[in-house]
Amino acid sequence: MHGLGIPTTRALCLIGSEEPVFREQVETGATLVRMAPSHVRFGSFEIFYYRRQPEHLKTLADYVIDHHFPEAGDGPDRDARWLNEVAARTGRLIAAWQAVGFAHGVMNSDNMSVLGLTLDYGPFGFLDDYHPGFICNHSDTYGRYAFQNQPDIGYFNLRCFIQAISPLIAETDGHAALARYQESFESHYAALMRAKLGFQEARPEDPELLVELLRLMEVDRVDYTIFFRALGTFRQDTTNGNATLRDFFLHREGFDDWAGRYRARLRAEGSRDDERRVRMNRTNPRYVLRNYLAHEAIRRAREEKDFSEIDRLWRLLRDPFTDQPGMDIYAAPPPDWGKRLVVSCSS
Repeated sequence: MHGLGIPTTRALCLIGSEEPVFREQVETGATLVRMAPSHVRFGSFEIFYYRRQPEHLKTLADYVIDHHFPEAGDGPDRDARWLNEVAARTGRLIAAWQAVGFAHGVMNSDNMSVLGLTLDYGPFGFLDDYHPGFICNHSDTYGRYAFQNQPDIGYFNLRCFIQAISPLIAETDGHAALARYQESFESHYAALMRAKLGFQEARPEDPELLVELLRLMEVDRVDYTIFFRALGTFRQDTTNGNATLRDFFLHREGFDDWAGRYRARLRAEGSRDDERRVRMNRTNPRYVLRNYLAHEAIRRAREEKDFSEIDRLWRLLRDPFTDQPGMDIYAAPPPDWGKRLVVSCSS
């Protein structure tokens, strides 16, 4: 996630053990030690709210602001300014998840960082075939935390946070923060998706063009990461049929229609193909940590005591936007057994 430019806690080290752990099956244990400027969460404030301990609530809020939000300043509106920034960061974070195709999997309020960091990697997954209803957590029976629901769950969790700090703010501050979250998410997501499409300026037709592309990708089960990376090769020359891109789709006529409108949109802003491809390759990753890759690395480490795949993935994913020699297999579609893997909180 750090290599993708998304705010996150960082992994310090991985500690293995021969101690048996009883989960879905008996496995050897391991602990991933993670670092962050702070691990304070929305839930940290909810504890004191539901215990009816407003004095501790104020102490925690002051600590977080003093150490991590100095821009909130002083004065009677300090807590409101802090809340507004928390809302903005949370909106930007979830927009980044949606743009890169990351499903968190268990977005309860205690898994939301007050700093706007990706926190609590338990069941998570990157999209393979584009499917907005993708559920990566096998215990999420009803799809509460499905990929497409993440923006709404972020809004819900922010409401929980606002309720928790309600003794510190006015009701109008809470309403303003919710509006700030919505604006932050929508504007950041729009900007990220324009960049993924190679656009340098915003135009009214952009949302419809994006929605139609995603609809085509969903119907034809097009790989999210691979297609957006390949889209950088699109040529505006009408004699070039963009055959490689066309072959991603079963309904080729639908893609042809979309491609015609996409070509017109690029020309409207004077886009140059070679320059656009460079920009898009800085936005659309070549590699992401698909669950089947993590599964295989863990299997080798556990069963064969071979940690080379963990090391290889670590090095690869530090620079996910750059083509790396000999690593094409990591940018290929997953095998059938590895598509849409679901995992658990113990994974």
